[in-house]
Formats: sequence, structure tokens, C-alpha cells
Amino acid sequence: MKKIALLLFSIIVFSHARAQTPQELIGRWKLVRWTKHKKEKTVDDSTFQVFSPNGQFLSIAQGKTHKGKWKLWKNSSILTITSAGVLVLDFKIDYFDSRKRIMTADGIGTLEYVKAD
Repeated sequence: MKKIALLLFSIIVFSHARAQTPQELIGRWKLVRWTKHKKEKTVDDSTFQVFSPNGQFLSIAQGKTHKGKWKLWKNSSILTITSAGVLVLDFKIDYFDSRKRIMTADGIGTLEYVKAD
């Protein structure tokens, strides 16, 4: 009986610990929280990131739109966003499921997004 319980526990833990796929990133994500240097920053209610299946990226903030490209790599632990073909940002994925994403980048802080689709 203990072996069965241990097996079930392992299956549950490992099924939740799996890396998220690029497919789960596709869609529109709304910024709901931003923390920098342990201080909460103001979040504009109309700040979004949009990920397309072809690697295209769109950032919408304060009425401005910026195009770029994205790539999820290293077992879905790093999200690289290239904006305007010049600015390259690597975000460490702290948490990621089909409805919520938390990521951190040096100089930017920690950003929390929820799926808006």
C-alpha cells in the first residue's frame, strides 16, 4: 500500500513540475503585478504581451505598441524577447502554467502576468 501511495504522490508531483511548452505561451497576457527592488510598482491596466505561434511578439503599454520576437528555451526556464531587432532581454521564468506567468530580469524586476484570452 505504501508503494502505491508513493507512486501516486510521485506522479502528481512530477505532472505539476513539468516544464511548460511554447504552445502554452501563445496568446495575450495581461500584466497584473510588477515588483522592482522589493517595491511594488504601478501597473497600467492596459499593459499586455501578445505571443504569436510564429515567434512574433507584441508589447502593448501606455497606448504604445512595440513589435519583436520571442523564444522560450533551456527547458522553458528562459524567455528571450528581442524588440526592434536590437534590444534583447532574457527573463528567468519563476512560475509558468497555462493561466499565470511570473518572470524576472535584471534591471526590470519581477513581472506577473495572467492569460487574457
